[in-house]
Formats: sequence, C-alpha cells, structure tokens
Amino acid sequence: MTEYFETKGVENTERTIELAMQRAEELGIKEMVLSTTTGASIYSILEKAPDDHGMNIVAVTYHAGFKEPMQLSMSDETIKDLEEKGVKVVAATHALSGIERAVARKHQGVYPQLIIADTLRLFGQGSKVCVECMIMAADAGALSGEKIIAMGGSSKGVDTALVIKPANSNAFFDLRINEIICKPSEF
Repeated sequence: MTEYFETKGVENTERTIELAMQRAEELGIKEMVLSTTTGASIYSILEKAPDDHGMNIVAVTYHAGFKEPMQLSMSDETIKDLEEKGVKVVAATHALSGIERAVARKHQGVYPQLIIADTLRLFGQGSKVCVECMIMAADAGALSGEKIIAMGGSSKGVDTALVIKPANSNAFFDLRINEIICKPSEF
C-alpha cells in the first residue's frame, strides 16, 4: 500500500527510509539507490540496517561542477568513509539533463531527455530523481539488474521511494517502475 505524505521535503526522510527498508525485506530486494548531496540519507540507512544486511547500497550524487566548477558536492572524506562502510558512491552527469540542459539554455527548444524529466516530475520531483539516479547507478555498473529500491527527494533528504526494474540509459524504455512505496501528494 502506497503511503502519501502531505508535503514534500526532508521531514519525510526517516519515514521514507523506514518504508523502503521494510518493502525491501518483504520483496527480498538487496539493492538500494539513493540520491544524496552530503551523504546524510545514506548514514540514516546505515544506522538502521543490521550489520549483516547484505544490501548493495549505492549513493548517487551530483556530477563535478554542478555547484562549483570542477568540484564534487560531496566531500572526499565522506566519499572515503561511505566506501569504507561498503557503499558504492556514484558521481555522474545527470541522466535526464546533462548536455541537453546546456543546449536548451543556449539555443532554446525542446529536447527528449528534458521532456522525459518533466513527464516524470508529474509524479513529483522525487519520482524523477529516483529514476534518474537509478539510470546513473546502472550506467556506472553499480547494479546487478535485479529489482531495486530507489529513493529520491524534492530538495534535501528523501521523500519518495520506488521499486524499479533497472535499465541502462541506452535501454531506458526497458526500465519498469513496479511500485510506488511512498511519495508526497502535494508537491
């Protein structure tokens, strides 16, 4: 049963993680992908997961240059710490914007990736982020191809969780959003 939050935002992070972990256990899913800038949401999962969780946790963060030229948003110390804890960290170009956003800004017009992103936003920003981060993780070779739980948010934290059958970007239309675990109803 899908749970809906009255509002979007960071205040839904703990409940989103709780619901996602519960659904992963029910379905036997062993892979989670989360969007994160600072790593805070990943640390919340690590605190809640048993030491022997056997979960492939993938943290997907902004590409270098997103906020400051040539710099990652996530600190080197956080990346190292998360990797030491067994988390795969992926910093990659946004799968649903990337170069198309630069072309659109300079030349105007409508572009397929941006249309797909805007269509996914009809379900909320977090839904778009879940799909985008899943693609980025898949393209980085961080996923097995089995169903995953993807979590994304509207700005800080996570407020949306989906069960997704992943696909790489070159097979985008093979991905399946199997379930909506939770999301904001107002966004």
